[in-house]
This record gives sequence, C-alpha cells and structure tokens, in this order.
Amino acid sequence: MCVVFDYLSAAGGNGEKWMPDKKDVHLLSRIVIASLVFLFAAGCTSRQRAVELYVDAVTLKELNQSEKAVQKLNQVVKADKRFSLAHSLLGEIYEQAADYQKSAASYKTATQLNPWSFKDYFALGRVYQTVKDFSQAVNAYRRAVQLKPDNLAANLNAAKCLYEINDYNQALVYGRRAEQIYPNIAELHQLLGNIYDSQRDYEQAIRSYKRVLEINGNNPGVMMPLAVAYLRTNRNEPAKELLMAITQLQPANSSAWQYLGYCFLRLNDVNQSIEHYRKAIEINNQDWEAYRGLGVAYMMRALNNGDVALKAQAVELWRQSLSIRPDQPRRDQLVKLIEKYSK
Repeated sequence: MCVVFDYLSAAGGNGEKWMPDKKDVHLLSRIVIASLVFLFAAGCTSRQRAVELYVDAVTLKELNQSEKAVQKLNQVVKADKRFSLAHSLLGEIYEQAADYQKSAASYKTATQLNPWSFKDYFALGRVYQTVKDFSQAVNAYRRAVQLKPDNLAANLNAAKCLYEINDYNQALVYGRRAEQIYPNIAELHQLLGNIYDSQRDYEQAIRSYKRVLEINGNNPGVMMPLAVAYLRTNRNEPAKELLMAITQLQPANSSAWQYLGYCFLRLNDVNQSIEHYRKAIEINNQDWEAYRGLGVAYMMRALNNGDVALKAQAVELWRQSLSIRPDQPRRDQLVKLIEKYSK
C-alpha cells in the first residue's frame, strides 16, 4: 500500500498542517471501507492481497491515473473474484471513460456479489439509461427503489425509463412517488404531463404543464404541449395565446405556426389560418401537417366562393402532404377527399 502512504505523507509534508478537502475526504472514505474489509480478511492471504491492491487502485483513480487503477483492480479480481468493491470501481472508471458495455458488466457483477448495494444498482440503471436500454434500466432502478424507497433520483429515473417503454401506468406510480418526496421539480412535472398526455388524461396533463411554468417561467418546450392539450380539450383561445407567445419567443418554430393555423381553423378564421400555415411551410417545407391543414383551409374558402382553381390548389397541397408522409394518420380519409374533389 505504498502509494497510499506516499500520497498521505506528501499531503502534509514540510511540517505543514494537512486539512483534507472534498477530494481527500472521498479518498479517505474509500480507504476506510477497504480497511474494514481488511480487518475481516485477517488470516486470509488472498483477501489481504486483494484489499492492498484495491486501496492502491482507489488512490490511483483519485490521482487521475485510471489505466493504472484498472490494472490494479484486475489484479484484485484475480486475487479475489468476489471482491464487489473492485467491480464497482471498475464500473465507475469505465463509465467515466464512456465504455458503457464494460461499465454495465462491472456494475452488474457488483450487484450480483452485493445485492444490497443501492449505489451499484443505481449506477447500473444510469448506464443502461445512457445507452437507451430502458428495459434493463427499469430493472436496475426498481431494485434501487426497493433498497431506498425515498430516493428521489431513483424514482424519477425509473419513471423516465418506464415512460420510454410506454408503460405509462407504472411510470405514473414512480412519478407520483417522486412527487411525494419532493414536489417542486419542473422536470418531474413535465414528465408527469407527458405521461398523462399519453394516457389521454388531458386535464391532468394541463395541470402538470402549468406547474412547470409556475416553477420555471415561460418555456416553449412546455408551452407547446400545454397548447396542444388545450386544443384537445377545445380550449382554443388559451391555446392561441400560448402559441402566439411561442412564435414571439421562437420565430422559427414551424410547429407553433402550424398549430396556430389549425387553431384559427377551429376559430373559423380561415384567412388567419392560411397565413399561419403558409408561414409554417416557409420555415419547413417538409411539414406534411401544414400542407394538409393549408389544403383544408383552401378547400373551405373554395367551397364558400365556388372557386374551382382554389379547389385544385387544395387537392395539390393534400397530394404534397402524402408525398412527404405517405403513412400519415387518417391517410385513407385524405385519399378519399382527393378522389372526391379531383373529379
């Protein structure tokens, strides 16, 4: 364990009084843990050797010598395969190096050797979440929550991953638990809003999105789904106000202009609808919804005025919409309209 002694003696050299900083405290805490293991290892030569190597590996990691730390840890595992702390530290080092496959394997081994380690289950979930293996992440976070039911991050991350795999009921269970632990987190309420929206519980979604805005102020990323939820509950005026605010904050947000076109259609203002749909297409000429909506607006005006040329333009816009997104929702309905008004 000469590396440890060199490190500590250097820290307080030249007669200076050594006061540990956060990094030193972190290192010392690891050494204390290893020392406790060492006490239980008395009389067992392989375990003693493993502990000595582990303490050196901890020190090397804290000195940013990760490659040497990994070499030491591999020697630890060779000396004692069941040394869970070594696998845990390997997982940490590999995670920091973005070698997520090795990191997950190391954390997984650590959890198998020590099934009561919240830290390792949480870290394993985090790595799986990073590589978007959400099903595996859920399993790890669920175990972490079992070990620490009141841990906010574990509950929140479990809810996020369950949402990603479309298990909205279970996502809501963990999301609500996180809300009970600490209710004033904007990220959590946005997630709850998304979950409620996916369940078509728009009233609850609206409450959650509004709570985000109360906590964080105007945020177009939240204002947009809130406006859409308003539209889905036939509250067109508040939807219009939000969408107009988004276009002020983000003039190049084509989705906001497109939804405004739809909103004005619902408010029976065809002229404003056309203007906003055109703006959406000007910003994004691949916006199939804007082409479809603009076609509807043109057709409404054509039928009111008996304008045959405008009717043909509407049909052409619908065809453009289909060419951009052939598998769009309600495709069959649009095809029927094209056939009907092309005659």
